[in-house]
Amino acid sequence: MRVIVDGAPPTRADALADALVDPLRALGRPVFRVHADDFLRPASVRFEHGRQDPDAYLEDRLDAGALAREVLDPFAARGRFLPTLWDVVADRSTRAGFVDAPERAVLVLDGHLLLGRWLDAELTVHLTVRPSTLARRTPAEDRWTLPAFARYDDETLPTQLADVVVHVDDPRRPALESGGR
Repeated sequence: MRVIVDGAPPTRADALADALVDPLRALGRPVFRVHADDFLRPASVRFEHGRQDPDAYLEDRLDAGALAREVLDPFAARGRFLPTLWDVVADRSTRAGFVDAPERAVLVLDGHLLLGRWLDAELTVHLTVRPSTLARRTPAEDRWTLPAFARYDDETLPTQLADVVVHVDDPRRPALESGGR
């Protein structure tokens, strides 16, 4: 089983993905965690239009093809996957080896701007907040990304694509709803 947890950085998709691990293991399922940020494109591609281009952030940042080809598809087909691909700090391959997953394993992938990219998963979760909440929670140095998230919401419609949508404007009281799929 493959689970994708999608949400802008202030929604803490990584924290929800991490929180799924222990309950799934308690059910006897082996769990593997993968971070989409380990499948970013090289800096020469990501920053071809500058370091703060919202359109490039949305369109050119993630190597979705590699994520599908090296993680999601082979995990489902053979139980074998690549846990990381690209080290963004060193700007080079991680040279990670393939991992073999046992039967009944669950792969939990977290990241942002993931939906609408033809990434196959049995369950997709989208964490969402109002635009004003996103703007307030986004650090000043990252506010240039806000147009990318607005465009993602308008064009990709992640709340309609996800199986489960969680409104986290108040993280202490998340509101759960079924998604549009």
